Amino acid sequence: MIEWEETNSGLRVFDRTKTEVSIDTDTWEAVETGYDIQRPLDGTVSGRVSELRLPPALVKATELESGEEHKHGGDAESLDLPSGEYLLNVTLNIKTYVRFSGPATVWKSDDYTELHVSFPEPTLVTFGFRSHHEVPVNTITVPPTPEGVATAVTYSSSSQKTTGPDRSYPTLRGHPPKVELGGRTEIPDPVRDERPDVGIELVVPDEFECVFVAAPLAYYLQAEMTVANRRSPLLRAPEAGVEYEFAQLPDFQHEVVTVLRRVFFLDCLVRTAGEYSWEFAEMSLLDDIDIDAEAAYESTPAEQLATYLDAPYERIDDELPEWHLAMHVEPTPDHAMSLPYLLDTLSLVYLPESSELEKDELLNKSIDDFYRAGDPQARPPKAAAGMFRQGPGPVKSVDRRDPVLHEGQVNGWLADGVPIDVFKAVPEAYENKFDYLHESGDGDIDVTVILNDEEMVDEHEEVAEIYEERAEELPIDVTVHEHLTKAQLAEVLESPHDFVHYIGHCEEDGLRCTNGNLAVSTLQESNVQTFFLNACGSYYEGRDLVKKGSVAGAVTFTKVLNKQAAKVGVAFARLLINGFNIDLALRFARRRIMMGKDYAVVGDGTHVLTQTENRYPIFLSIEENDDGTFNLIHEHRPADTNGIIFQIYHKDHSEYHLQGTEVQLTLHEDELLMFLDRAEAPVLYDGELYWSEELKGVLT
Repeated sequence: MIEWEETNSGLRVFDRTKTEVSIDTDTWEAVETGYDIQRPLDGTVSGRVSELRLPPALVKATELESGEEHKHGGDAESLDLPSGEYLLNVTLNIKTYVRFSGPATVWKSDDYTELHVSFPEPTLVTFGFRSHHEVPVNTITVPPTPEGVATAVTYSSSSQKTTGPDRSYPTLRGHPPKVELGGRTEIPDPVRDERPDVGIELVVPDEFECVFVAAPLAYYLQAEMTVANRRSPLLRAPEAGVEYEFAQLPDFQHEVVTVLRRVFFLDCLVRTAGEYSWEFAEMSLLDDIDIDAEAAYESTPAEQLATYLDAPYERIDDELPEWHLAMHVEPTPDHAMSLPYLLDTLSLVYLPESSELEKDELLNKSIDDFYRAGDPQARPPKAAAGMFRQGPGPVKSVDRRDPVLHEGQVNGWLADGVPIDVFKAVPEAYENKFDYLHESGDGDIDVTVILNDEEMVDEHEEVAEIYEERAEELPIDVTVHEHLTKAQLAEVLESPHDFVHYIGHCEEDGLRCTNGNLAVSTLQESNVQTFFLNACGSYYEGRDLVKKGSVAGAVTFTKVLNKQAAKVGVAFARLLINGFNIDLALRFARRRIMMGKDYAVVGDGTHVLTQTENRYPIFLSIEENDDGTFNLIHEHRPADTNGIIFQIYHKDHSEYHLQGTEVQLTLHEDELLMFLDRAEAPVLYDGELYWSEELKGVLT
């Protein structure tokens, strides 16, 4: 669903996730009738303009009669389009198309902060918009058996809009149908009709473990998954002569990942021969394994699978990014209802494995992480009386475990136990997420800050200022409360809010208020989409918020030191409100303190509260070299999708890259300062986490 409104300067367009795009014009004259745009769209709007100003973005201009394509990326040089019928494909937070007739000029401002499209005279344009966020439309009902879950996985590919290599584009995959458990199999007619038959089968042993582990591969391949009385899983495509036998568990889960990486990344490379192609740096890897992109692109999915399995892919795998997301899932029938949400993000699925974590071992892991963040002189803080963020009552601590992690930049845990270094998924979070999408309101983001203890006033003032600064760029309403009673806090948590930042105490019987403690379990429901309970031992209260209706939030496992809690709170606030998902926001924020593993995320850690100015969030690491130059590492970090490309806006680096690729640049100081001036990103420098404009001030 897309909505838009006219503003004093043009148009404001937003979707149900409160993601928006602002389009400025010198003049805007709305008209009833415009052009047809032959693309999947959520809405169109037409008007006459002489110039458009949009956020900086990649642009592909197609002349519709000849099919000739022109591309404009990170370069600031202008692109002059002669007279013709054009469709601009603009990569923004909301997918944007611009259709017009006539000559035009496309260019970026010198500081890369605006994309301009100018016309020699007022010209009729039609905008087409499509949200990047989709919701499941249909529901599949299956018995709570391995065979039933395998059937659900088979029909999950009905949401994909294409077969072949283009399925590697996340916008062409769609959200799989929801899954419910029942006495018999019920597949809605639209789901049955839309499932592609690509001639690929994945046969697994009649065990939940194998079905769950194989689900992402079967979904992506659009394969028919069946169960059989056999010991080893088998991938086959009779048309192409494919008979690929896997090892048994536990090795099977690693072999699934190997094959999925192979198929997915080769799809990304081969799709450059197709209609939606963008050339990027990693394309040359195909030459190393002798794959003809055009021939592979034109072949059937079964033939492509055969080509990929025969290729010496291991030669190039190390040159491709680490997978973005891995979920460690207890393979139970109830968790089958969470599978569609995991498949939508193209997450890997591993069986959960963890061990007990001794106190000294936890301390050592925390210190190791802190040293890796770049402060070799740091030592664990010594706690003195009054330093802990706690009230007069006892604090409920959590017994943490040490997980066995494999492939995956971000890891989630949908199983028993509470491990470190992962977000603790709660099944209700996924259903709750779509409730908020259906009840999106007016497009404004509601942020509420609560201070329930005077000792923490510094954090309260600083985070409120961060949220208010961001409100100058996005439609954010910031409300501040102090010293709430139990009834008042309950009212806040039961009322609709996009984000609540609680600063105060948490004890065994709940969140501290002026007249006692409020246990979240006593609430009728939670209508707070996301939250940060920055108080000692808030894990259980946060978990209950998700069970009562929230999507995700940041919590603590045990007592936390006041100053360190404030450091984390301030950094988290800035990362979250600038477009980082909750897991990454907390992961980077806790790098600021020694005992970072005292913090965690409950719910859907991939959930994003607001958009970022960079389309997807980036993270920068900078080190100064002996010769006075600077080494910059640019990381592109969405956790809820895979398959997109990005470009760094730098005059000497015009290449595009696959998501997840770390790009390294060596810059002189003046180049670095210019880069930081427009980066709008967090930066790790000399062991400290800065925002880009802050670091610019430090360096000058």
